[in-house]
Order: sequence, then structure tokens, then C-alpha cells
Amino acid sequence: MKIVLIGYGKMGKEIERIALGRGHSVVAKIDVDNQADLQALTSADADVAIEFSNPASAYTNILTCINKQIPVVCGTTGWLEKKSEVETLTKVKNSTFFYASNYSIGVNLFFRLNKMMAQLMAPHKEYDIYTNEIHHLEKKDSPSGTAITIAEGIIDAYATKDKWVNNEIPAANEVAIWSQRESIIPGTHTVKYISKVDQIEMTHEAFSREGFALGAVIAAEWVQDKKGVLGMDDMLK
Repeated sequence: MKIVLIGYGKMGKEIERIALGRGHSVVAKIDVDNQADLQALTSADADVAIEFSNPASAYTNILTCINKQIPVVCGTTGWLEKKSEVETLTKVKNSTFFYASNYSIGVNLFFRLNKMMAQLMAPHKEYDIYTNEIHHLEKKDSPSGTAITIAEGIIDAYATKDKWVNNEIPAANEVAIWSQRESIIPGTHTVKYISKVDQIEMTHEAFSREGFALGAVIAAEWVQDKKGVLGMDDMLK
């Protein structure tokens, strides 16, 4: 594939390393100092764009790719209040938009386990729910997109829960996400169910960015010749 990398920080460099190792080429690297280069590209220049930039620029980058008919695989979080607009434009333009809050295969299996656990625990009102996420100091958004996906999976299983809150004592209808930023930790996510007599805990701990980057490249390979709004659940099927 001919890949455009949008965002060339640590994650972008890891994606580049894995993509080149899998036989692909990187035809452009778009970062804060050359945003105009993205406007100059056409669908003939690139088979796919992989977007890991920042919350402030992700929305504009994605719209540019959709309008240019360049399939875009996005992993940037913190901009999701505009996601419905992106999905609508994708359908109108008959383009391709793939989004995941986390591209690690292990994390996506964790998402499924989280939903199953929530369904099992929902009838047991004596358990309080606690979720926690820890990331490196450079992460710009809080809570993480992964933590939000976990909280939403719990909310879907509980008739009594309808929203999440970040770093706040939760009301009865809320799921609490507690966010920490520490050193160089790539990402740790924990779900706990706590009662007066015991505790059940599930944790996913990432050891490096490699798993995220590999998943993003695999997603970019998978979207070839596909149209519409897609995600990890579609790919893992």
C-alpha cells in the first residue's frame, strides 16, 4: 500500500516502522509543520491515510481525506463530539472511515470481556463499579478514548447507568473513570467491581506502542476496497 501518515510523533514513527516491515511504502508524513501538504494529495497518490495526530486537528484531517476519497484509519481520540458529522459525510461521499479508540487486538478482546462481565454483574446491585486508566504524561486527552469505550460498554449493560464522569465521585446513574498521567506508561486500564465482602478486577496493561501500531496497519490493509463507516468489531469478525 501507499500510506499517508498524518501525525508523525512517537506513534506515527512506530506505525511507519511496522508498515515498512510489512512491505508498504509511506508516501507522505503530515505533521504540524506541513499541514498544507495534505491538501495537495489526491486519491491517486495514496491508498490509505493513517491518522494519529491530536484532538485539535483530527477532525479537519479526516474531513480532508473523506472529501478526497482517501480511505482514512483514525486512532486520535478527544474529538468524538464531531464523530457523527464524519460518519454522515462518509456515507454521503461513499468514502471510507475506520475508527477505533484503541487498535490493540488485546484491548479489543478486553472490550468484549468487559461487556460480558457487565452483563453478568448488572443484577448484583451490591457491587460498586470503578474504572481506572493510566497513561504517559504526553497524552493530551483525559479520559482516554479506551476508557470511554470501557465505560460505555458497562453503561450498555446497566439499565440504571446512563453516563460516565471523569475524576468525580459518581452519582447512582454514573460510571466513574479515574484518570492518571504518569511517566512513560503506554496505557493501563482497569475495571473493578467492589462489594463489602469481595472485589473482582480485570486489567489490560500495554507494554509498548507496538501492539497499537500493528493493529492500525492491519486495519489499513483490511479497509482496501471497502466503503462506509467501519471499526474493530467489523474487522475482527
